[in-house]
Amino acid sequence: MTTAGQPSIVIYTHPDCTFSAAAKMDFRRRRIAYTEVDLGKNPERIPDLLKLSNGERVTPVIVENGKVTIGFNGGY
Repeated sequence: MTTAGQPSIVIYTHPDCTFSAAAKMDFRRRRIAYTEVDLGKNPERIPDLLKLSNGERVTPVIVENGKVTIGFNGGY
């Protein structure tokens, strides 16, 4: 959930991805709201991920106000 003035953040994750877990932990620690798209539970969203990542099946993919970041802290 996002309130006025807060950025809109979506994190595409996979349950076996340690970088996804680290990204979520970091956002929670900093108390930044985000929406998670768990691709393990929502495989129908994989085409969305592929569009954002130029066809790569990599997580996390973080979309913040339209800006796409692939990976977390410089890693995949």
